[in-house]
Amino acid sequence: MKNLIIFFLVFVPLVVSSNAQEVSEVNFEELSPWLNKTNDTTYVVNFWATWCKPCVEEMPHFMEVASAMKDEKVKFLFVSLDFPTQKESRLLPFIEKHEIREQVILLNDPNSNEWINKVDAGWSGAIPATLIYKDNSRSFHESSLSKEELITIIKSI
Repeated sequence: MKNLIIFFLVFVPLVVSSNAQEVSEVNFEELSPWLNKTNDTTYVVNFWATWCKPCVEEMPHFMEVASAMKDEKVKFLFVSLDFPTQKESRLLPFIEKHEIREQVILLNDPNSNEWINKVDAGWSGAIPATLIYKDNSRSFHESSLSKEELITIIKSI
């Protein structure tokens, strides 16, 4: 019995945590290459946060589209603007609870007045915001997107 308890205490957490997603913390310079790739893939870069109600409400639409387009040349990146101090307590549990399998990074760059315009010149900084691009064709949206809107924009790029 003692060996069984030790097994569950040691090995079960390893199995459970192996399914958890690694979330890198980056500054804007490290994020920047993700905003300017030139190849035959369409990139969907969504700026969001767990404390943003419209962001949370649109997340299932993005997950559905990502799942539906998993065999196409479409790559999703979710850029969290959550506070770095809440990564462990809020962001990672949110990702696990909502089974987000697409890549998530945490943008930790307090110079938002500097980098917001580098994402899109017309962006006020409000979220959710989504950049969808392929090569030199870009579409930026500073609002929530429905599943249908997201699919239409991706296919139009």
